[in-house]
Amino acid sequence: MSFEKHFLENTIGVFTNYRNLAEKSFAQLTADADFHYTPDPESNSIAVIMKHMSGNMISRWTDFLTTDGEKPDRNRDAEFVDSTQTREQLMEIWNKGWKVFMDTLESLKEEDVMKTVTIRAEALTVAQALNRQTAHYAYHIGQIVFLAKHIKNSEWKSLSIPKNKSNEHLNGSYLDNLK
Repeated sequence: MSFEKHFLENTIGVFTNYRNLAEKSFAQLTADADFHYTPDPESNSIAVIMKHMSGNMISRWTDFLTTDGEKPDRNRDAEFVDSTQTREQLMEIWNKGWKVFMDTLESLKEEDVMKTVTIRAEALTVAQALNRQTAHYAYHIGQIVFLAKHIKNSEWKSLSIPKNKSNEHLNGSYLDNLK
């Protein structure tokens, strides 16, 4: 297997894992209001982060190989305005962005990895653009997980190894409980 093919397959796996972390966090939220909670006026809610990520995905990954990743019709500032969307409406927004992104990612071929694309008038290789987006999306998904954990407090079900459960994880008993 070529490096480029391995890179693309690995990248798809990484983004799938990050998406799953966010969606497992959403699943633990019990009220639409949870998606709109902010710990302070300067923070973004989960809803805002979802809208921003979707807007970014649609802009970056529509016609990815042929047009600038910052589309002229994107209203980035509007992504950061919270509103009263329901969980279902937010999930539609979220899924629309992920569909554009994953469809584009899965359409890339080995020979595309070193092609040059443009994002905000900056030339990047496809590999550089993917690495940049990995960091960007991981950053925001970390925010989503943090906020969801904060909202759920003691009711939070860990998405990784919970505190004081490392030994159970090492001997496999923790993983058995997740099945």
